[in-house]
Amino acid sequence: MFVKRDFVSLYKQTILGPLWFIIQPILTTFMFVVIFDKVAGIPTNGIPSTLFYLSGLVIWNYFSTCLNTTSNTFAANAGIFGKVYFPRLIVPLSSVFSALISFGIQMGILIVLISYYYFVLKVNIHFNYYVFFIPFLLLIIAALGLGLGIIISSLTTKYRDLVFVVTFGVQLLMYATPIIYPLSFLSGQYKTFILANPIAPIVEVFRYSLLGVGEFNAWYISYSVVFTIITLAIGVLIFNKVEKSFMDVI
Repeated sequence: MFVKRDFVSLYKQTILGPLWFIIQPILTTFMFVVIFDKVAGIPTNGIPSTLFYLSGLVIWNYFSTCLNTTSNTFAANAGIFGKVYFPRLIVPLSSVFSALISFGIQMGILIVLISYYYFVLKVNIHFNYYVFFIPFLLLIIAALGLGLGIIISSLTTKYRDLVFVVTFGVQLLMYATPIIYPLSFLSGQYKTFILANPIAPIVEVFRYSLLGVGEFNAWYISYSVVFTIITLAIGVLIFNKVEKSFMDVI
């Protein structure tokens, strides 16, 4: 029920509706190609820049959607929470599942483009068996988005300014993630700084599994998993504590 509500309400009063799931990544990819490939000349590990940018955007968009929707849990559902009792954690969980719809659509676009470049343009793309690792990557990225989201949602019951900080912070975080540049483009302390971002290894492995560029580093993935587990555990604890008294604050 909540999954359907989240999906319908997102584009209920828009002209193009769910078409934005397709338009947004395509336009963003086009902008990245023009600015970062054609103008800035940032390398893309020897593969077409369109595939490089879109592959990063698809997994990033899923994370940002999970984070943005779950971080608004208490504020957006105060009316429901005040009338009926049910496990409150169901609401942010439903947001994570509803975000899979847009991910599936955008993933479909990416697969079509990969197929076009591989079969029609004969571009050498090393599609590999790590593709079976993608569901695990989605689980990590969803849990991380959920954990961070419910922490932020709990804090915004008292500190409303966090809503604006999150919007700006997510935009900045994208540039601290290898979406528009490969990790091989970085060196020394810059690479270390980017890899401190737990999303970076996930994006790298996601791209590697589909395009064969980048690297699969078990250590960095393990770091992302541990970071995610800790974040989610803290998030659930804070969420459960705040839900008992948040109606007195909102």
